[in-house]
Amino acid sequence: MAKNPLLLVPNIITIARILAIIPIAWLVMDGDLTMRIFALVLFVLAAASDWLDGYLARAWDQYSPLGRMLDPIADKLLVGILIAVLAWDGSFSGWDMIPACAILFREFFIPGLREFLGNTQVVLPVSQLAKWKTTVQLVALAVVLFERIVPGFGLFSDVLLWLAGALTLWTGWQYLAASWPHLSGNAK
Repeated sequence: MAKNPLLLVPNIITIARILAIIPIAWLVMDGDLTMRIFALVLFVLAAASDWLDGYLARAWDQYSPLGRMLDPIADKLLVGILIAVLAWDGSFSGWDMIPACAILFREFFIPGLREFLGNTQVVLPVSQLAKWKTTVQLVALAVVLFERIVPGFGLFSDVLLWLAGALTLWTGWQYLAASWPHLSGNAK
């Protein structure tokens, strides 16, 4: 008898990551430095859970369609909502909004592309670089959070954010290029 996918530990961790987004956003929006420290700790735990749920799913052979669907959604929600909150509270400069918008654009565009291509039975597997892209995004956002707690990390957070934006655009371009034959009608 198949186990209920809601009771699989990796899925519980993924769902907890999704639910953690609400207090993270609230704590950052509070504006208090102590609340931002709590937000950073919770964000780092949520970001680390992305690795943990995947590791446990592999180690314990607890794969499920629900987990395969929820995991990338959790990552996109964590990144996207935190970008919106950091833009709202002024943590990003005007120039920082360029990589932030590039990240948001790709994180909406590629899932839409995958959904469209799903109707044509074309599969775009997640590349290793795309996994690194998510890691760099999460680290960059953690450093942006940290920058308000310990000033002096502005240049470091900017470099990481721009690196995340560049990796995000590059992986988006790779997916678009791989799918172009199917979009242009020239697929064999």
